[in-house]
Amino acid sequence: MKSYSLLDSGNGRKLEQFGPYVLDRPSPLALWRPSVGKWKSDAAFHRETGWSGSLPREWEVEIGGIRMQIRPTDFGHLGLFPEHATLWAKLDAPRLLNLFAYSGGATVFAAKRGAEVCHVDASKGMIEWAQENAQRNGLGKAPIRWIVDDVIKFLTREVRRGRRYEGIILDPPSFGRGSRGEVFKVDDEMGPLLDLCQQLLSDKASFVILSCHTPGYTPLVLQHLLQERFGDNVTGGEMALPGKRPVPNGAYAEWRR
Repeated sequence: MKSYSLLDSGNGRKLEQFGPYVLDRPSPLALWRPSVGKWKSDAAFHRETGWSGSLPREWEVEIGGIRMQIRPTDFGHLGLFPEHATLWAKLDAPRLLNLFAYSGGATVFAAKRGAEVCHVDASKGMIEWAQENAQRNGLGKAPIRWIVDDVIKFLTREVRRGRRYEGIILDPPSFGRGSRGEVFKVDDEMGPLLDLCQQLLSDKASFVILSCHTPGYTPLVLQHLLQERFGDNVTGGEMALPGKRPVPNGAYAEWRR
């Protein structure tokens, strides 16, 4: 099975291989010139016109040692953010809380390592997609709690229940809606979100990993947000699509005990 690779980038776009298919998609920060002249792809996505070319409804790709289902969406997303894969190797907690968990890459990776995972996302469709990914990796009976809920409301209840976790990973969106239409705006909710995460760490907690794709949320911003709640042992950096010429795609910060 073929995996993911970044083939080229430039002129505000990126050329990527997802398994057997080569895709041409927007990448606003790829301001340089492409390495090769004319790109050949199976399909291309443009924000104004959507997808062009011929692709199946879904297929499978391997990344970071796990199998993930790829499914082109109307927004140009595919159910996989390859830049997150570098963070998965850091998930070494026995009990992991995965917030805004999307299609479950971090959940599957951690569960495959033997972790007990609580997977939270406001979208029922994304939870089902993540469950399919777990099944593809032989984790249908793994100790994963699948939670469809607004993250802030869920965390508030978890605090009252007295649940605790040794590790938390979260990737809040710029804007989103909860399972019952609750509005999430990262500028308004980031502080309360991290305050709740602080209350959910066990005495043996080892890490919190915060990533973000919102413009302006640089590694330094994320580091300061973690430092004021968890202490000084914080590092961070850019997330990037891996390749000969990595393409920046968001930022992350990590607190370690």
